[in-house]
Amino acid sequence: MSGELRWRGDSRPGVTARHPQTYAWAMSSVTGASADEGARRRTDSGIEVRRCYDAGDLAGWDADEQLGEPGTYPYTRGVQRDMYRGRLWTMRQYAGFGTAESTNERFKFLLGAGQTGLSCAFDLPTQMGYDSDHPRSEGEVGKVGVAIDSMEDMRILLCGIPLDRVTTSMTINATAAILLLLYELVAEEQGVGGTQLRGTIQNDILKEYVARGTYIYPPRPSMRLVTDTFAYCAQYVPNWNTISISGYHIREAGSTAVQELAFTLADGIAYVDAAIEAGLEVDEFAGRLSFFFNAHNNLFEEVAKFRAARRMWARIMRERFHASQERSMRLRFHTQTGGSTLTAQQPENNTVRVALQALAAVLGGTQSLHTNGFDEALGLPTEHAAKLALRSQQIIGYESGVTDTVDPLAGAYYVEWLTDEVERLATAYLARIEELGGAVSAIEAGYMQDEIEQAAYEYAKTVDSKERIVVGVNRFAEASPAEPEVFPIDPRLQQSQIERTRAVRAARDQAAVAAALGDVAAAARGSQNLLVPMRASLKARATLGEVSDVLREAFGVYEPGR
Repeated sequence: MSGELRWRGDSRPGVTARHPQTYAWAMSSVTGASADEGARRRTDSGIEVRRCYDAGDLAGWDADEQLGEPGTYPYTRGVQRDMYRGRLWTMRQYAGFGTAESTNERFKFLLGAGQTGLSCAFDLPTQMGYDSDHPRSEGEVGKVGVAIDSMEDMRILLCGIPLDRVTTSMTINATAAILLLLYELVAEEQGVGGTQLRGTIQNDILKEYVARGTYIYPPRPSMRLVTDTFAYCAQYVPNWNTISISGYHIREAGSTAVQELAFTLADGIAYVDAAIEAGLEVDEFAGRLSFFFNAHNNLFEEVAKFRAARRMWARIMRERFHASQERSMRLRFHTQTGGSTLTAQQPENNTVRVALQALAAVLGGTQSLHTNGFDEALGLPTEHAAKLALRSQQIIGYESGVTDTVDPLAGAYYVEWLTDEVERLATAYLARIEELGGAVSAIEAGYMQDEIEQAAYEYAKTVDSKERIVVGVNRFAEASPAEPEVFPIDPRLQQSQIERTRAVRAARDQAAVAAALGDVAAAARGSQNLLVPMRASLKARATLGEVSDVLREAFGVYEPGR
């Protein structure tokens, strides 16, 4: 595969952008020792970068308005006054594969290595609302995450984990409410009440229609599930982050940094609108919203993106939604290093890429960070790769000195100019989305999808033409690469998971389950908060697939283009 990049995102050719702003600029990035010193340089978003920046580039720039103090509006410099001087970011490593037992072992390994929060991936059947014995689950059980069919699986997953002391992030969307309720029920068995639980569910269904595809129901009933989760957690799990509005997967699908920022904030606006329309007061739920961003290789653009994101969101919440509480205006975010930037060729090079991306996230003020394993272009991360990825965070945190002062790049001519430019371009995208009727309407019209596909195509062309250098892929390639270690998948896994799920069904009170699922169906047809009867059905030992099927019957299944 020398000279060819293994893509994770979609880069289908032949799609024309609907909004001419997007690629009015050329996506050329001139790199390499042989490049003309006078050649034009551009960021990953196509922003032209000049040879040098000085005070003239910030003429009329108002530090009080654009920056403020750390921990104060508009939060450009960070959401806490002391940032990492007070406490380092939460260090997470994504884990989740095979059975609940295997993932529980990895959780304990990572906590023992110094990880400070759990981050769990779920397999595709779990994400799509199918039990492991469903025909559509064949060949996918435990492949890209852990299989969770029932409360029994969640009990095993969390065995021996102190849920009153560990924060847990769960990357789950269409079935997010179900996984949260299972987590709450298992915590209750451990004697840990809902008020003691801290963590995050991704619960960002809009980006699934844009970039990822693990949706089940049409957008509007899916939004009801999201807002019902907001309301449920406000009452029962008040310290839980009810959504992680995700730009990560938008970027993985091929967007630019500017598109990632704009489309993520557009989705955030849509969630706030939906919650208000559902009768919630903005300050009742906005403080528990969180965000999830990607970190790629262009260090300064990534830092500028994070700083611009905080400032834009603060102004949106104050000026558009009239939030009055400070916490409602603070954009708190988790960052994951860029999976789509990792190469199968010379995978050890990915260690350097991940370290640079992690540094960008820290300089940009992230609250939580996951660093990818160097082998993730080949498969699930091995224990060796996961520990090395965690060590990269620890070295940045404890050895680099970048945490000694808040927002150390503040005031740098280039960084401040670039932050303003990223904000300007992202704001133009938001205006276009508003013209289309907001994020949901823009998604239904295919606008964001088309923009991302065009960006991915343009990026792929620059790699193919070697305008953009990817070390070890289209330059400095090796003829005979060494065979790396690849994470093994047990072929017997699916059958053992099926047997456990069927045993759960056989041992329960079938009449109680049927009655509880009937209550879910009635709530779906009415206006009751769905999570209350869903919780009762899961406690009665209904499975994830059974609850999802009831909602499929009530809401229908989303089919793009229909």
